[in-house]
Amino acid sequence: MNRKVVIDPVTRVEGHGRVTIHLDEYGKVHDSFFHIVEFRGFERFIQGHPYWEAPVLVQRLCGICPVSHHLAAAKAIDQLVGIDPEDLSPAAFKLRKLMHYAQIFQSHALHFFYLASPDLLFGADAPVDKRNVFAVAVADKELARKGILMRKFGQEIIQVIAGKKIHGVAAVPGGVHHPFTIKDRDYFLNGDLIPMRFMKGYHEKNRAWLDTFAAFPSGHLGMVDDQGNLELYHGKLRAIDNEGKITLPDVSTNDYLKYFTEGVERWSYMKFPYLKEIGREHGWNRVGPIARLNICNAIPTPLAEKERQEYIAFSGQKVNNSTLYSHWARLIEILHCAEVIKMLLHDEDILNDDLVREGVKRLEGIGIIEAPRGTLTHHYQVDEKGMITRCNLIVSTTHNNEAMNQAVRWVANNVISQKGTITDGMLNQVEVAIRAYDPCLSCATQALGQMPLKLEIYNHLDELIGEHVKGE
Repeated sequence: MNRKVVIDPVTRVEGHGRVTIHLDEYGKVHDSFFHIVEFRGFERFIQGHPYWEAPVLVQRLCGICPVSHHLAAAKAIDQLVGIDPEDLSPAAFKLRKLMHYAQIFQSHALHFFYLASPDLLFGADAPVDKRNVFAVAVADKELARKGILMRKFGQEIIQVIAGKKIHGVAAVPGGVHHPFTIKDRDYFLNGDLIPMRFMKGYHEKNRAWLDTFAAFPSGHLGMVDDQGNLELYHGKLRAIDNEGKITLPDVSTNDYLKYFTEGVERWSYMKFPYLKEIGREHGWNRVGPIARLNICNAIPTPLAEKERQEYIAFSGQKVNNSTLYSHWARLIEILHCAEVIKMLLHDEDILNDDLVREGVKRLEGIGIIEAPRGTLTHHYQVDEKGMITRCNLIVSTTHNNEAMNQAVRWVANNVISQKGTITDGMLNQVEVAIRAYDPCLSCATQALGQMPLKLEIYNHLDELIGEHVKGE
């Protein structure tokens, strides 16, 4: 007899998708999939546009991380006019970096305080009316207040540099539009750059759950500087396996195509990147905060480095593969961003009006940065007239595609009951696993329009025996 399982939709993620869980003839989980059901378009329709339009166009992929796309595209477009990152003027380089770190600061604050904190404060089995930021504000006003103020701080820096908090324009080929003013700098130096410290005590109280929930071996990918330290704006690509062995040894971002390719599956519009040398089955990597802390030797700011060392000591793992540690790692990155922002605001170069450089034009440009959610790649080819002929985007959530599928599979196998009643709390843990990656599904698929996120359960005859459709 068929049945319909009514649950809340997968919520508090950007974009839309579907989760299906397949049972065998004994009612046990046989497989599960995290389907991305949105349409992919930006890589195609940007073709034929002049290259200087790319940083403006591609940020329309998303209202959550437009700065990341704007700057990754700008780094690629710089190369088309003959300028590598080290060739930018000090003012342009540091203003872009300031905006980038402000973006990560505010985006991490948004995810942690608005989207993830209900899971942490109330638990995965919390009733529906507790799964939102309003309940957080009632339960912990100071937590909610800090989240709002931190996001406001980061967005205001973006607004000064780009003209708007969302979808502004800061970068031009080879530089930026305008410098900071003394008035702007003094305003931000009076701000509170100290993020709320919360996670260590939470982990001490909930260690058993946090250590084991959706924990599985994986590779990890991110950028590092020449010393192997955490780098979020411009560095080299490093990857390690689940035991810490280096699988990608600090290579130039310009060479990413030598090492990476993408697989496809018939059940998802989102691709599956992996390291060519290792192969599709084992060559995929997590990206984002937890991966970046795993691959770096150190964080080059003192307060965040101290927190990183405490984080490593607490976990007791050479490589942390526990999905829910992402939230703690995200807060450490917030602290690092705050330290970098403070240093840049004290740097006189951001007031300089030497803003644009130009070199010998090229026909290909690659820009890679560490976006809030992880490694982000923009790659463009142009013709002699400067019109885009090819565009390849590998966004952070695409790298995390396999990891999110693994996380859903872990919940399906370890949490969801295949006999008797399936509770709302059980199904909410699927959301918790996905949400820990802070996925941006619109970025990953270049979405057009909206589609619901569904959770479906199939029996061994591939018959639908339970479903939930968002909004119904």
